[in-house]
Parts: sequence; C-alpha cells; structure tokens
Amino acid sequence: MSFTKKQVNEILDKLELQYPDADCALEHGSVFQLLVAVVLSAQTTDKSVNLVTKKLFETYPDAHALAQASQENLEDIIKRIGMYKNKSKNILALARMLVEKYDGQVPEDYDLLIELPGVGRKTANVVLAVGFGHQRIAVDTHVFRVSNRIGLVDEKDVLKTEMALMNSLPEERWSRSHHSLIFHGRYCCHARNPDCENCVIGYICKKKGVSVK
Repeated sequence: MSFTKKQVNEILDKLELQYPDADCALEHGSVFQLLVAVVLSAQTTDKSVNLVTKKLFETYPDAHALAQASQENLEDIIKRIGMYKNKSKNILALARMLVEKYDGQVPEDYDLLIELPGVGRKTANVVLAVGFGHQRIAVDTHVFRVSNRIGLVDEKDVLKTEMALMNSLPEERWSRSHHSLIFHGRYCCHARNPDCENCVIGYICKKKGVSVK
C-alpha cells in the first residue's frame, strides 16, 4: 500500500523542517564548475571533491582554460579522490567538447548533457536542477536507499526509483526533496544502523530499520 498525497507531502514537510539548509554540497562558482564537480563526485564524498576542486578551479576556472590542461597535471591535482585517472580523462574531454561544440558553455538540455564524457543521468539531473533551476530528481545512493526504505517507492534499481519518485512526489518539490533525502540519508537514515529512534519520519516509515541495498 502506497502513501497518500497528503502523507507524501507530510514526509517532505518534515524533512524540509529537519534540514532547512539542504542544498548541493559541492562548491562551485559557475555551471561549468558544478558540472565538473559532479563528475568528480562519483563514488567519492562531496567533502573530498571540495578539497581538490579548490585548486582545480583556481588553476582552470572555465572550460577554455581546462581544455588546455594536460591530463598529467589534472591527475596530480585530483589524485586524492577515487578513480582519479579516469576522471581526469573525462573532465579534460568534457571541457574540450564544450569548447568545440558550445563555445565553452554548458548546454541547458538533458540529451546534450549526457553526450558529454563522464556525464550520466544523475549528473545531468543535478546540473539541470542546481545549475539551471529545473525541477529534477537525481537518484544517488542516499536518495535510492532512503526513498525505498521509507516507502515512498518500492523499486529495485536507480532508474525505476527515479521514475517512481517523479510519479509520487509533487513536481514543484522534486529538486528540494532530492536534497532533503540526501541529507536524511547522510545524517540519520544510514545504510547500516539507521538512527530510527531520532528519525523525524520514523512514525510513518514503512521499513523502519530494514537494510536497503
């Protein structure tokens, strides 16, 4: 049995009150820098990404500058994060494609974004939501775990979870809800040993304490 619209909004209201500052934790000064930071964040914490992008963006603030970099130098700057060799290759190719096809500007279009090296569905959705203000739901590990554990959706993979959330959540709340779910997963609804005792929506959670892989 799924939640009613009233219950869904009640859950979202509770989460927004609990995490009023929930927003993108990746530090950036432009849509281009956001895009690069999100690409770098795959299987890496936002905190780790912020440690390397400070120097990266000081050295290469835009696509035109980054397109001129050597992969070796990029690897040296970001080597403390996971998969740094592949990520340095992707952001270099990404910057060069942006320069060649879009004069260094990030396209405000999902289909064009996912054509860029290293950019998948989640990254494109984050850029459209945070960078351009579109209503989008980007399903990362936190959103997937929390939304399925709570009972907002009941799906086995990321894409189906995204589609189900788009059906169950009011569209005007998609982007904010995405951040609230991330914060809840980060600070309360942990993968292991969720803090159900102090959960603001524990009273309505349908799978309280159950692990969701």
